[in-house]
Amino acid sequence: MSVQTGHIQDYLASYNSTNRNLRMHQQQQKEPMFYYFAYGSCMCPVDLKRSLGEKTHVYALGPATLKGYRLGFYCYSAFRNCGVLDIIEDPNSCVEGVLYYLPQRLSYALDDREGVHHNWYRHEQVEISSRGKTYKDVRTYVVVDKLTEELAPNDWYFNVVLRGAVTCGLPEQYCWNLFNHMHQLQQRHRALKSA
Repeated sequence: MSVQTGHIQDYLASYNSTNRNLRMHQQQQKEPMFYYFAYGSCMCPVDLKRSLGEKTHVYALGPATLKGYRLGFYCYSAFRNCGVLDIIEDPNSCVEGVLYYLPQRLSYALDDREGVHHNWYRHEQVEISSRGKTYKDVRTYVVVDKLTEELAPNDWYFNVVLRGAVTCGLPEQYCWNLFNHMHQLQQRHRALKSA
């Protein structure tokens, strides 16, 4: 009896998962969608949900690469009270991140999160590679008025960015490089404060 119950529970779990995926696919067919490349705190679906008001992990397509750019902390966020990530054109570099396929109805909230209406970030249309496919005209965000030198992230932002990178399956070496970059900026900031 318990073996049959276990099979029924497995079947129901599989059925519910398939049904959920089917409903999501049908929803995406009905409403306009857009591709979005996240490289900072938005890589973390939990943090992104805080701003967009609904679960976003269902819209994550997976790890993605943006060629011709590098990361830098050239923006101060008053909300986070620290340096936050930006991307800078650099033909010899690439940025790893997460590719989302979001409903158009979330566009304004995403712009609001990124401060587009305050001229903090602006849209940039980029080409992204993810899982062997190329996506053109993908939205990402770049800082409008960049700082002249990088500003360290605080511990909270550091953890959100790293959690997003690891959770979404970015390459291990990239995660280590990201960790090291943020750690060095924090060390430099602490040394300047104590000098």
